[in-house]
Amino acid sequence: MSEAEKPAVTVSDVQKLMKKKDDLEAQIKAYYDVLDDQKGVGMDGPLVDIEGYPRADIDLYQVRTARHSIICLQNDHKTIMKEIEEALHQLHAREKKKREKDEAEARVEAMTQAESLPSAFAKVDTVTAGSPASMSGLQIGDEIIEFGSVNTSNFQTLQNIAIVVQHSEGKPLSVTVIREGKKVHLGLTPQRWSGKGLLGCNIIPLQR
Repeated sequence: MSEAEKPAVTVSDVQKLMKKKDDLEAQIKAYYDVLDDQKGVGMDGPLVDIEGYPRADIDLYQVRTARHSIICLQNDHKTIMKEIEEALHQLHAREKKKREKDEAEARVEAMTQAESLPSAFAKVDTVTAGSPASMSGLQIGDEIIEFGSVNTSNFQTLQNIAIVVQHSEGKPLSVTVIREGKKVHLGLTPQRWSGKGLLGCNIIPLQR
């Protein structure tokens, strides 16, 4: 089976491999415990006495079986570790590819959205707390694309906005701004308050 034909590795597959690894390690430990019980003979301790006879103080069959099993299990452990490494590599590669795809799609979406937004003609420079502008939700940095009857196509000077404000005292105005690359619609009612003017914010023109 080629690389392309191999089924995609899942997190569940990796978890199963980790379970196999844990089982193998538990079995290896159990066989090492057997060797420890046999006078701590381990993997390399002699099985004959100083005269060359089989040792009578240990169970030779148990020791040989445990040693052989440990060698086989350690080989299996190496194989499973390699499989885990490859599976994790595949998972990370796929996650990276998905992340890059998502980021690319997000960039395209942001560019498309930016292209579809009209250019702003003015920007909110300051907003005083408790003012009509503040109460409407207007924020510093908001770029204005519509202020009542004033919009991108008919705006000339800030005087246009001032006239609309004076004629709309006590009446709600529809204001549309661009905030963090998105259109935000607000309802702003110019009115007397404790501060100066009818809005309580400073608006500066943007060069176009």
